[in-house]
Amino acid sequence: MKVKIGSRESKLAVEQSNIVIRQLKEKYINMDIELVTMKTTGDIILNKTLDKIGGKGLFIKELDKALIENKTDISVHSLKDMPMDIDENLPIIAYLKRENPLDVLILPKGTNTIDINKPIGTSSKRRTFQLKKIYKDYNFKSIRGNILTRLEKLDSGEYSALVLAYAGIKRLNLEHRIHKIFTSDEIIPACCQGIIAIQGKKGQDYSYLEFLNDKYSEYEAKCERSFVRELNGGCSLPISAFATIENNTIKLKGFYADDNNYIIKEKIGNIEDYEKVGIDLAKNFKNIINRNK
Repeated sequence: MKVKIGSRESKLAVEQSNIVIRQLKEKYINMDIELVTMKTTGDIILNKTLDKIGGKGLFIKELDKALIENKTDISVHSLKDMPMDIDENLPIIAYLKRENPLDVLILPKGTNTIDINKPIGTSSKRRTFQLKKIYKDYNFKSIRGNILTRLEKLDSGEYSALVLAYAGIKRLNLEHRIHKIFTSDEIIPACCQGIIAIQGKKGQDYSYLEFLNDKYSEYEAKCERSFVRELNGGCSLPISAFATIENNTIKLKGFYADDNNYIIKEKIGNIEDYEKVGIDLAKNFKNIINRNK
């Protein structure tokens, strides 16, 4: 059996695809696997924020096209980079076990304090709103590009610090660069942060991938995405959703901010009601936002 895997060409994206490949080869010794990498529109346009150029869909457009044209059999994505509305003909078919979903602070090499005279770099409005509560006297500046490019900009003196996802740093074996791990009380992570998703085509037999799917990661992802979708959220809005599962319950912590609101609330429900928990919490947020208009 041959499987062609589509991936963005960044080092992190390739490593995430290799995580999938290693597990497939361990399970199916004789499987023939080809990695097909490509640069997406979101990787090419780096001088503008995502909300100015079309949102998260720009990171999957070329990969979707390759799937549709049978140039690939599956695509491997960071689920947090996928838009809330996905083509029903290209469903998510597996959610890998979630890596640590928290955000981390990275400082320039050789330093152990944040230089107040230089901006903290982040590409996320979600992070910026929450960081301003922690670093009240600091400035923030948008930064785009892959992790290694961002670290180069940091180490060259352009920024005083970066805030990135722990998962990406770990997958690139860069944990030694972490200065601080933020708790979810300090910064609520991005929706689905730390989850690798495998996307396929409707009607195809993907039973060979069932062993890769982690049910807890799937429930957490669907809970978080239902919250963001119900709030009509995308990368242009500072929204976070972070679900955790314990025993038979799922707890969702949501965040939303704009000029009139800074809302953090939680909701707990039965694990089988994972999507309803997200939708109900989002409706609660909508009521607060409408009252504050």
